Amino acid sequence: MANYVRDILDDICETVTATNDEVLVRISSNDIANVLSKLRDDNHVAFNQLSDLTAVDYPERPARFEMVYQLLSISNNMRLRILAEVSEGQSVPSVTGVFSAANWAEREVWDMFGIFFAGHPDLRRLLTDYGFEGHPLRKDFPLTGHVEVRYDDTQRRVVNEPVHLVQEFRDFDFLSPWEGMQHAIDAEESDKNSDAN
Repeated sequence: MANYVRDILDDICETVTATNDEVLVRISSNDIANVLSKLRDDNHVAFNQLSDLTAVDYPERPARFEMVYQLLSISNNMRLRILAEVSEGQSVPSVTGVFSAANWAEREVWDMFGIFFAGHPDLRRLLTDYGFEGHPLRKDFPLTGHVEVRYDDTQRRVVNEPVHLVQEFRDFDFLSPWEGMQHAIDAEESDKNSDAN
């Protein structure tokens, strides 16, 4: 199957690999809609279901994000994963015209990672509030967020306030049981050596 996918995407894909009956295709983010259309419309592979669409944040890479598209061919009982690198601030073509299931998934990726999908029919936040600042699944987003949203009984409404922590963050560096065991073994060996002398 990987060889056939490589043949039909020869002019578009960067690499095609196969492991454990799963095909992995790396492409340019500009070719996403074209690749998905070819894989959906080809009767031999028939990847006719987009089962997932997400992103992964790699802040240390020049192209910070990696888009991940999971396709399923029900007739062939095969899965295919498509990866495309995306730089921060770069837009990605929407694939809602190819797979309608991409609609909410693209909205979620926009909301959580801030990746803009060009041509999306209704790109707005899906999981966070309308006035929410930032994108929570980016690795540089603070664990506590920027603001606290709560209901204020005196004002009888929902209020947004800066996050106030009761105690500062602490870095507890405990030894694992295995590290502790190593120190105990070292102590026993030094005791044996001193007893032998």
